[in-house]
Order: sequence, then C-alpha cells, then structure tokens
Amino acid sequence: MPLNPFKPKQRRAIPGFGLTLGITLSYLSLIVLIPLAGVYFKAAGLGWDGLLHTLGSARVLASLKLTFGSALIAALFNAFFGLLVAWVFVRYQFPGKRLFDAFIDLPFALPTAVAGIALTALYAGNGWLGQYLEPLGIQVAYHPLGVVVAMTFISLPFVVRTVEPVLAEAEKELEEAAATLGAGRWITVTRVILPSVWPALLTGFALAFARAVGEYGSIIFIAGNIPMVSEITPLLIIIKLEEFDYAGATAIAAAMLTLSFLLLLLINLFQAWTRRSRNR
Repeated sequence: MPLNPFKPKQRRAIPGFGLTLGITLSYLSLIVLIPLAGVYFKAAGLGWDGLLHTLGSARVLASLKLTFGSALIAALFNAFFGLLVAWVFVRYQFPGKRLFDAFIDLPFALPTAVAGIALTALYAGNGWLGQYLEPLGIQVAYHPLGVVVAMTFISLPFVVRTVEPVLAEAEKELEEAAATLGAGRWITVTRVILPSVWPALLTGFALAFARAVGEYGSIIFIAGNIPMVSEITPLLIIIKLEEFDYAGATAIAAAMLTLSFLLLLLINLFQAWTRRSRNR
C-alpha cells in the first residue's frame, strides 16, 4: 500500500538532529573556538619573522620542554599509580576507605596556591621531607623535579575518577574464569583486566596531561621560577603580559595551544585505534 504523501510527519518529543547540532556548534564556537581563534589572529600580527624570533628563543624553548616533558612524566606516573589506587578502592574494603576516597578529590577543590604552599613547605630544604632528601642529593623544591611533583599532585584525581567506574563494572567472573583455566596473575592483568579498562585509562591519561600542562598556581611556589631551569610556559606568558608584550605572549600561547591540541589528538586517535582493534 503506497504511503500517503500528505500525511503529516510525526513530531518527536525531543529536538531533532538539525536543532541540536546547531545549538552545539553555536555554543562550542562562542565558548571555545572563537576565543582560541583570537589567540591565533593576535599572534599572526607578529608575522613569520616575529613568530620565529619569539618562539625560537632559548628561554621559550626551555620552558616548553619543561612544561610538556614534566606533564608527560606526571601523566604517565599517574596512569600507573592511579590505576592501582582505583583498583584498591573498587575491589577491597578497609578501615578509613571513605576518608581516603575523599582525599582523592582534594586537588579538585583545593586552591592551587594552597597546594603550592603545602608542597613547598613539605619539600623545601628545611621542610618535613626536604630536610632528609637534600642530604641524599635529591632536590625537589626550586628544581624541575618540583614541577613534576606539583603536576602529579593536581592531576591524580583525573585518572582515578575516570578508571574507577569502569573497574566497578568489570565482571569478576572473567578473572575467576582465567584463574580457573590456570592463568597467572600477570596473564590475568594483561589479558583480562587491562583490555577492559584501557580506553578509560587513556582518557584519564589525556585529562591528567591536559590539566598538568595548564597548571600554574601550585607550580610557581615550588619551582623557584629560574629561567632556563624551572620556569614553566604559563609563567613566561604572564611575564610577557607584565612587560606589555602582548604579541609575544599570544605567540607563546598559540604555540602551547597547538602542541597541546596535537598531542591530545594523537592520544584520541590511539584510543580510537585500540577500540577498533578490540572489536575485530
């Protein structure tokens, strides 16, 4: 029986694809795309020679290397230990569990200046831990290692809170079946547990890396802010602004934005590739 072309279309209870897509793109453009595009337009005013001169200076390159290198180390460190922390909170019961679970979220709510002061008091030469570490040749405060420590502190919750729900939903029967079939702990971890949490772990790693790259408040207290040694890129941008070098500040910001986007894009592509590999 042919369809009636004059029959009115049934109205959906929720907005359709066209409306929701338009709202999404408009909101994304106003909140994210347009402000970021303004950074590139402002930096473009320097021209290629000005950009190369600003971004090619030893001080800028050293700050970029320190910022992204430290963020990568902190994110990798948290990916490993954050997975262990999430595993303990999901699979085991112990006294004070809820209290320790609440401590995980403290870096979310704690002002970054407070975190920086606390870390400096802890790791300075006369601090609770620093007074024992420095005689051993381990300097944390006012050193690049302090940057890594601060980034690790503020980015840990992103890994734990991303992996925790996935571990909670993982089927324990699969682990028991693997053990019944004679699989050791290493085989069970690598063949059963990790494949199920790998996408969430990559997401947590990406969030931790992005958070660490943009951190400013806690790092400037513990890093010492020594040019070419412990000076991070966000601080260098602030210094440029205080010197009224707005074009130079936006040029460094544009470089930082581009590097962050490319690295996060690579992480997302790798995450998509692992998902496709699992579904084959």
